[in-house]
Amino acid sequence: MDRRSFIKRAGVAGTGAAASVALAAPAVAQSPPSINWRLSSGYPKLLDTIYGAAEVFADSVRELTDRQFNIEVFPDGEIVDVFDGLTAVREGTIEIASTASTFFWEEDPAFAFGTGVPFGLNQRMMNAWLYEGGGLELLNEFYSKYNIIGFPTGNTGAQMGGWFRREINTLDDMQGLNFRIGGFGGAIVEKIGVNPVNLPAERIYGALENGTIDAAEFVGPYDDDKLGLNRVAKYYYYPGWWEGGVTVMNLINLDKWKALPKSYQAAVRNASALANSVMMARYDTLNPPTLRELVQFGTVLRPYSSDIMLACFNAAKETYAELSADNADFKTLHDSYMSYRGEAYLWFQLSEYAQDTFLMLQQRAGRL
Repeated sequence: MDRRSFIKRAGVAGTGAAASVALAAPAVAQSPPSINWRLSSGYPKLLDTIYGAAEVFADSVRELTDRQFNIEVFPDGEIVDVFDGLTAVREGTIEIASTASTFFWEEDPAFAFGTGVPFGLNQRMMNAWLYEGGGLELLNEFYSKYNIIGFPTGNTGAQMGGWFRREINTLDDMQGLNFRIGGFGGAIVEKIGVNPVNLPAERIYGALENGTIDAAEFVGPYDDDKLGLNRVAKYYYYPGWWEGGVTVMNLINLDKWKALPKSYQAAVRNASALANSVMMARYDTLNPPTLRELVQFGTVLRPYSSDIMLACFNAAKETYAELSADNADFKTLHDSYMSYRGEAYLWFQLSEYAQDTFLMLQQRAGRL
């Protein structure tokens, strides 16, 4: 065979093989899609803690996706009223409501467990139940019936028990009071003779000032001061037993969620967790100095009496038994939540409670 002819033919074959390799190479990866969503907060812009957490969330999603996934944040009432948040998300009017799930307890009382129920879990316990105790999985099974999925995006910690225009000493003093109280707690205080009134944050001051309501609770010192509640009521009660560890949820349209790329879903989960941590840190930083200022300018701190606390505790247990008998979703969530509460307090009374109590006594003795 002619050597030069062989080399020529081999060269042609080699070129064909190279071409085959080139054709078989994978296509260049596509750029991530550009997506724009709308989030309606259940709170006014004035509250840079609870509203601000939604901005922390949206900013984080934007960074994690190289600005390809943009979530525009709106305050309560600008595009959706707080009490319409569930319907707006379910129907796809908006993609996310950053709100307290308990606002929708009248639709189904099981919604209350997405926020926390009276005499329930504190902030640390709530996070543990949601993230590691199966709580979030159970909640999302329930939420899916409403075409939503939820992720924790903040916690206020244990709240205060409200502002009263007059002193409340006994259970009899509670009878007939018009009390602004949000969510499921209203069903409990109603059993002890209180008239619960559900108002959005921005309407509380006016109602308390003009006497439409006799008392009002919202969150705690920093937010309550922002709303000016100390200027229209003198007595500030504690604790807010109906909200001992209040979780705020990102409630997301389930169809829109399923359509997201997996990397964007991961961004939403991680950004929600960041906002959850930031909100609690802000409250723990801002509440102590604000409480000092409130007392300095005339606020009178009062604990709820033991007879009021016990009456409310018994009313809560009675309500849970009634609802569990008639509502399978409520019972499933209640049993998991309360089972975790029983275990958690066994541990906390040995660790957190003993340590905190000792240091609080040292503070009262002027040693801190």
